[in-house]
Amino acid sequence: MNFDEFTGEIQHRLELPDTGRTVRTIRATLMTLGQRIPEGAADDLAASLPMEIKWYMTGAVEEHGQRFDWQEFLARVTEIEGDKTEPAESAYHARIIIDLVETLVPPSDFQQLRDQLPESEDDENWRKLFEVVDAGGWGDAQEAQTGGGPQPDPELQSDDAAGGESADETHE
Repeated sequence: MNFDEFTGEIQHRLELPDTGRTVRTIRATLMTLGQRIPEGAADDLAASLPMEIKWYMTGAVEEHGQRFDWQEFLARVTEIEGDKTEPAESAYHARIIIDLVETLVPPSDFQQLRDQLPESEDDENWRKLFEVVDAGGWGDAQEAQTGGGPQPDPELQSDDAAGGESADETHE
């Protein structure tokens, strides 16, 4: 996958209005993640990503291995994203980006990322970052969120299920 495909896929999944906003969103998540994990882990994880995307986790990061929790991660991502982004929105963006990253990197490198981030019940609950991955990936998570699956055919519903009387019944 190249840079344009990566950003296009994220823009599609997040329904962002333009490429600039998409790139800023990707940079916010991956740069902040690169700050949190050790340099070697960031290099390993980023190695399978497009060169421009890889740079956000490696070259754009001044100090790797910083210790901060999930809430601080969200605060940093939200600040970088800008555009009046709320922390809940930044969390969703990060989950979708991590889900795409997971499909591009070797399983051992992705597991190394998970091993670097505590997934406990306390406030350092990094497990939230992996919710889309753990739900089966973006396609399955999207389907579950929207109700997915086959929807009932309105023509097959009975009059009672459709709200009572059919359109050709009249009362006088």
